[in-house]
Amino acid sequence: MALQNIILASRSPRRVELLAQLGVHCDIVPADIDESSWPDEDPAQYVVRLAREKALAVASLHGHRGLPILAADTTVALGQLILGKPADADEAMAMLARLSGSIHFVHTAVALYQAGEVHCLLNSTEVEMMQVPVAVLADYVASGEPMDKAGAYGIQGRAGRWIKQINGSYSGVMGLPLHETAQLLHAW
Repeated sequence: MALQNIILASRSPRRVELLAQLGVHCDIVPADIDESSWPDEDPAQYVVRLAREKALAVASLHGHRGLPILAADTTVALGQLILGKPADADEAMAMLARLSGSIHFVHTAVALYQAGEVHCLLNSTEVEMMQVPVAVLADYVASGEPMDKAGAYGIQGRAGRWIKQINGSYSGVMGLPLHETAQLLHAW
């Protein structure tokens, strides 16, 4: 894939790094939307909706530049429970305690806006986390690492050692599934 320029509707340094692996340069223009879930909203539907809304929000402000706009959203789901970014250390600890010893899903939706259209793809990855001692979880929360991550953990960081196995996309768990992203970019 040749070097492409896009607008990335995200502040995530992980997404910028992952896009670089695809040979994509991006201008960062974060989307400012309400990320609240709707009552009875399925976690996969939730991330698809947010990715679309982010792309459209940035397009409404910056669509005149003519560059494609890429947006993504990631959530961790324990059953139908949506675990987004923790608001504080107590919430991070509660999320991690729930995920410890669980099999859960990480859903990441990627949306691409170009020429008035939004196309979206979803990646869902099954993740098995070992049982993690409470003291280890508390130390991790105290490090601050979980605070900007869905489900309060990053597979690419210290919490990666707790992941027994994944069935799906490692980059999707990081926040930008490379396969789906490349498919969207290639379609344009």
